[in-house]
Amino acid sequence: MQKRQKAILAILRSRRVARQSELVRLLKDRGIRVTQSSVSRDLQQLGITKLDSGYQQLEQPDHEADRDAAMMAELVREVRTAGGNLTVVKTVEGAAQRVALYLDRSGWAEIVGTVSGDDTIFVATRGGGEQRRLLVRLRSLVSRE
Repeated sequence: MQKRQKAILAILRSRRVARQSELVRLLKDRGIRVTQSSVSRDLQQLGITKLDSGYQQLEQPDHEADRDAAMMAELVREVRTAGGNLTVVKTVEGAAQRVALYLDRSGWAEIVGTVSGDDTIFVATRGGGEQRRLLVRLRSLVSRE
């Protein structure tokens, strides 16, 4: 898997890839046995998301951000979409304002703003590409548990 993931990163650094099927073909051209589902898992593990311009790796967080993200992983329970630019984040009871504050201060360009209640946050993005990138970020936080 590590060889395959390194190859994915090398391919994405060298060219624009718009579809997973194209990435599968490019990996096979390099002699790497791969399926579309394994590529999909690799992309998620590597923090790569599909934007309007193609697949792109998210930037790597620093150690302080890792600590904050681990804390958020304990509080976030579910992430789902509610339309083309609205994401719903469900938290443990009483934690939504704390998570929304973290998101507001994160500096993530995808986020236009948040509205929170007791255990629910609505996160607005400018469009579908930004929402997809946000979903990858948020889901990677939740999966760190």
